[in-house]
Amino acid sequence: MQYVDDMKQQGKKAVVVGASSGIGREVAKIMMEQGWTVGVAARRVELLQDIGAAAVERIDVTADDATEGLQRLIGRLGGMDLFFYASGIGKQNRELTADIELATVQTNGVGFTRMIGEAYRYFAQQGNGHIAAITSIAGTKGLGPAPAYSATKAMQNVYLQALEQQARSRGLGICFTDIRPGFVDTALLSGDFHYPMMLRPEKVAKEIVYAINHRKHIRVIDWKYGILTAVWRRIPRWIWRRLAL
Repeated sequence: MQYVDDMKQQGKKAVVVGASSGIGREVAKIMMEQGWTVGVAARRVELLQDIGAAAVERIDVTADDATEGLQRLIGRLGGMDLFFYASGIGKQNRELTADIELATVQTNGVGFTRMIGEAYRYFAQQGNGHIAAITSIAGTKGLGPAPAYSATKAMQNVYLQALEQQARSRGLGICFTDIRPGFVDTALLSGDFHYPMMLRPEKVAKEIVYAINHRKHIRVIDWKYGILTAVWRRIPRWIWRRLAL
């Protein structure tokens, strides 16, 4: 499949949160190549300066003032048609260290809800828009090696589904795209543990932009993980809890 097609997006405005590295950065670059006017945000704002975006804002999604930063960024862009959310943290936590669990919930749970909610309210007032977010295949089942990570990813999947239903019932023209990658070779998965079937962020970014341009509702990346998650869903709970992951 040719993921990045010749669709042109001149005149459309996109905000990318989590653009300092990895998938978010690659998605922002592809969007600019396609003609989007892009505003980028991240906690490490110094890493955003060389992207060439139309506007830059420092946003820490765990901070209470994060939504104010988003509104400033939208203002400098002159509006927003697409909100793409790529922020998140994840770490194996086989010993269930409290700090790791709570930080994961704060970023992937509270931060996600804060930023997606603000984008939703903006689009609700505008009457239309597109919210796309990177979640994960980890939300398919509870993963013992990463309890808070898999739990927060499941929450993200369900939250987007709930907002999609709410938007439709309210007659709002808001489209949602839930991006669920497998293991991607980024700083998020750095460390001594070797993850199988690692994907390159450049390839993942191309498929994400394709999914956004074609307004897909859910996109599992890539086909190997599509098969894997389909199998996971069918494993009975009594078998799943006995698996040594």
